[in-house]
Amino acid sequence: VMANASDNIGIYYYYFQLDNEEEIRIEENSYTFEGLEKDSIHTVTVRVEDAAGNEASDSKEVTVGLKGGTFILASENAPTNSTTDWTNEGKGITYYYTGNPDNWVQFAGFYWRIIRINGDGSIRMIYQGVADSETPDDGNVTGAGTQIGIKAFNSLSNNNMYVGLKYGSNSSDYNTTHANINNSTILGSDNSNDTTTLNGWYRANLLEYASYIDGNAGFCGDRTLYSGSGIGTSTTYYTVYNRLANNNYSLQCNDSRDIYTTTNSSTGNKSLTYPIGLLTVDEYFLSGSWNCYLFVTGITYWTMSPRSFDGDALVFAVTSYGGMGWPTVDSTNAVRPVINLRSDVALSGSGTTTDPFVVVS
Repeated sequence: VMANASDNIGIYYYYFQLDNEEEIRIEENSYTFEGLEKDSIHTVTVRVEDAAGNEASDSKEVTVGLKGGTFILASENAPTNSTTDWTNEGKGITYYYTGNPDNWVQFAGFYWRIIRINGDGSIRMIYQGVADSETPDDGNVTGAGTQIGIKAFNSLSNNNMYVGLKYGSNSSDYNTTHANINNSTILGSDNSNDTTTLNGWYRANLLEYASYIDGNAGFCGDRTLYSGSGIGTSTTYYTVYNRLANNNYSLQCNDSRDIYTTTNSSTGNKSLTYPIGLLTVDEYFLSGSWNCYLFVTGITYWTMSPRSFDGDALVFAVTSYGGMGWPTVDSTNAVRPVINLRSDVALSGSGTTTDPFVVVS
């Protein structure tokens, strides 16, 4: 249970009560009631108090459901493939969808497709279009309806550093070049109002739903080296390039510094202001590439996986014909946001186009 309360000085205590049981008094605004049976109905009451003793309270009747990830894994349309992922430093098992499954989600006024259930139970999904009707229409399934806009990955391409969603500075040191300091063009500034950037689109569309979105699961922008130094203008190939060349895909992230998480996360590089990212090459090919739900005809869209530098910085993109291209980062391609829903969200639905999974508020 999460309470939203405010006071001109501040809230002193939160009191959480389940049915007629004894109140739980804490200083934090959230509390978890455990051990409740699925489908049981309860009344939850939250009372708040400020330092002067002023009070306010509210109650709500709730029905207990399964956690989101558990709900999906127990459903008829659950993902069937599994592997170790980067969640909790590679200790979790992720379950991912392949082919053209019933993995639709309706959330925050948009349609999404579930990529996978992460090892920590959070739900990773990619933008699929505006939910302007009861079921997805053709414009949301393929083409321009699946993008938020067209953007360069970075405004310059003349240095190794520009392959990062966040990047460092021109240096003779790998760690400085690939530091997580500057926002890429596609990420946008932290206060951006440009809704073709990830940050700007999140601010405009998802801020009010932030309590449902996980900042801990993160996004892998794997910049570990296959060859070269990764410094400045030296010829470099990144590890993703080798995995693609050998059809050896993995959901491990080789360096925790390349797991993009938000500033208050307990894992990853903690460099993001908002928990939003892009697809990876490995996720695309594990899902079935051109014969899967991640192939949307008619557009080429960015991943966040770096390929190489040989005079220009190159980042992989899913092409309009379903293959994998590697445009220069200063070229423009479609942007398809990826987010992770928290593991403890409650869901309804079955994942089909007529009955998508829906977050229960």
